[in-house]
Amino acid sequence: MIVLRPARPDEAASLTKLCLRSKAVWGYDRDFMAACRAELTLTPEAISASCVQVAETDDGRILGLAQLSIHRTVAELDKLFVDPGNLRSGAGSALFTWATAEASRLGASLLMIDADPDAAAFYRRMGAADAGSVPSGSIPGRVIPRLRVELPFGAGF
Repeated sequence: MIVLRPARPDEAASLTKLCLRSKAVWGYDRDFMAACRAELTLTPEAISASCVQVAETDDGRILGLAQLSIHRTVAELDKLFVDPGNLRSGAGSALFTWATAEASRLGASLLMIDADPDAAAFYRRMGAADAGSVPSGSIPGRVIPRLRVELPFGAGF
């Protein structure tokens, strides 16, 4: 069974390691991963300043995490990572469902996702639509897919 709960600031280091393990599953080399480290890092301050949800088993083993930020009526899915040993466990779907519901609850009408090219298919299966591309936040010259999810209007009110 998958349980969702808010992340705690004291989990920042272990959640960052999970993000790095998850990103590495796509076969990126050491230099690429080093360039992504800052973007994949969660700090206690970031956990406190944004919405970060953890998926775990009912016995407390962490499966994955999602980070959401809200900018008026637009939400950004900053991170969604599942530990590689738990891919296809339902944790990613549960976290994505949480992110859309939470964004809507907080008044967003749109969820934007800047996705790893290899993860874009997951978001499309979850109902996201292509919305162009954006520069990578980590790798100069690299372009990544941007996706969007229309959220129920006014659901947060």
